[in-house]
Amino acid sequence: MVADAFGERLLATLTGGALTLLISLGDRTGLFEAAAVGPATSAGLAERAGLDERYVREWLGAMVSGGFFAYDATTGEYVLPPEHARLLTGETAANAAPMASTLRGLGAMLTDLEARFGDGLGLAPETFGRRFAAVGVDPGENWRRIYDDQLIDGFLAAVPGLTERLSAGARVLDLGCGTGHAVNLMGTAFTASDFTGLDIDADLIGRAEAERVRLGAGNVSFEVADAATLTVDRPYDVIFAFDAVHDQRDPAEVLRRIRAALAPGGVFVMVDAYFSSRLENNLDNPLAPLCYAISLLYCTPMSRYDDGAGLGAMWGTELAGSLLAEAGFSQVELMASPRAQNCLFVCRT
Repeated sequence: MVADAFGERLLATLTGGALTLLISLGDRTGLFEAAAVGPATSAGLAERAGLDERYVREWLGAMVSGGFFAYDATTGEYVLPPEHARLLTGETAANAAPMASTLRGLGAMLTDLEARFGDGLGLAPETFGRRFAAVGVDPGENWRRIYDDQLIDGFLAAVPGLTERLSAGARVLDLGCGTGHAVNLMGTAFTASDFTGLDIDADLIGRAEAERVRLGAGNVSFEVADAATLTVDRPYDVIFAFDAVHDQRDPAEVLRRIRAALAPGGVFVMVDAYFSSRLENNLDNPLAPLCYAISLLYCTPMSRYDDGAGLGAMWGTELAGSLLAEAGFSQVELMASPRAQNCLFVCRT
């Protein structure tokens, strides 16, 4: 019976992997959005989306048998239920379809990662950029939607007094800012504050600056720099790190640099994975397998590059708290965030 049960689990896993690729196709070709308009035959849906009917029909076969769509054999119409469409369409963080494309992009890293299993080295940030670009995937899309939905009224509002401080005017740094969307959103929301976004990837900073110009955020600037060499002429009142510290080559040094860069009475807000450092404590968390996988495919090889620590996204709250204390933060409060897989570390000197 155990073998039979595992066989069923294995089949479900393989099926889920295949359907993940098709979710990415549906998202990127506009099929989910077209289906959300209402019932349609395969020809009708293909016409709505401007696609070839034969390929659309085969895709629909997988979507119906996989439980995504309903099918009326009498009329030949396919239906995307509204409760399913809510999770597969739209520009909000509720739309999980872009995550399928992120996983597709991470799949492009497998050949590189296989070699790292043998030599134990890491992967350079630009390697990820090339592989993702080759399959047309934007690795920042998921977090961009999360920021749009939950940054101001969720993450920031969860920290007592933070939005008031930003409204009054503060000097703010976002460390490991990526494409800079969070910085630009905060800059437009809190015009009395000055924001700086810092990232080691020049291409990402270029995209961040382009968005800043489009938004006209004159109180925002961006810099290309390594967080582990952070030095400041003027200290910051608020420093953020959104899902970024565990990716660093030397997280302990980065945290020490952050502590040194804070003004007296300043606050460091670190958003990170909400898991334990101990595997046995994560076994009942349904999000753990996906997050361990993403950590392996992205976070761990990124951090191991150039003899890095290789903490990975699943470093856990216990280790994170220990490193924050070692960096000199005497007050560290662990708080829930708007997302079950993330938490907030609110750190003061």
